[in-house]
Amino acid sequence: MPKLLLKFNAAVIKEIPFDKDSLSVGRKSDNDIVIDNPAISGHHCRIVRQGGTSFVEDLESTNGTFVNERRIKQSGLHHNDVIGLAKHALVFIEDAPPPEDAPAPAAGPAGDATMVISPQKQAELVAASTGLAKPVGLTKTGWLRVLKGAVGPSEHELKGMSTYIGKSDRVQIQIKGSGLFGSAPEVAASVHRKPEGFVLVAVTGGYPVVNGSKVAGSVVLNEGDIIDCGATTMQFELRDAA
Repeated sequence: MPKLLLKFNAAVIKEIPFDKDSLSVGRKSDNDIVIDNPAISGHHCRIVRQGGTSFVEDLESTNGTFVNERRIKQSGLHHNDVIGLAKHALVFIEDAPPPEDAPAPAAGPAGDATMVISPQKQAELVAASTGLAKPVGLTKTGWLRVLKGAVGPSEHELKGMSTYIGKSDRVQIQIKGSGLFGSAPEVAASVHRKPEGFVLVAVTGGYPVVNGSKVAGSVVLNEGDIIDCGATTMQFELRDAA
């Protein structure tokens, strides 16, 4: 089943199953996906599936809808396409399992008027929502070194703002399932570059284990941390940038 990852800046805050023909997105409570942010219009956009094809349609929103940084009226969607909505983004993921429960985004200021954002500010927010803004204070690169259960390379540099871990052949780091956990999730976890460092987020709550403790939300990774995902064990390392 396709799904959407709701992101705020670079962090995944919610998974939404695409389990109906149309999903409405906006600030008002009657939407399927409610984003309580004054820069989001009451009814901002709609995401539709027809005949196996998915697309997003802007509903004449004040600040616009973007796909991969390009403002659109209507656009087809492909795996990993990013729908930019002010500081939020929806990442379209194909062939993923139903999501675990996740906390809803924090409520923003009350009021029904939509905040108007200048074109320059829109570009800045889209860059942030798609993970292009550089975090402050990261002078080293992050690496995950596979200690056991490798699927593909034994070392992975965390190059982008977001790196996904799971069974899917579309993620950056693939893992094995185990007898205890069964088949590994399509997307089990993700690692994000943030100002405070590299943050591991449990996309499938409780599946990733860091230093023996299950992760239900997120955790900042430290040098030498051991990450278990199913039958794959990795160690987090910091290395000097080339």
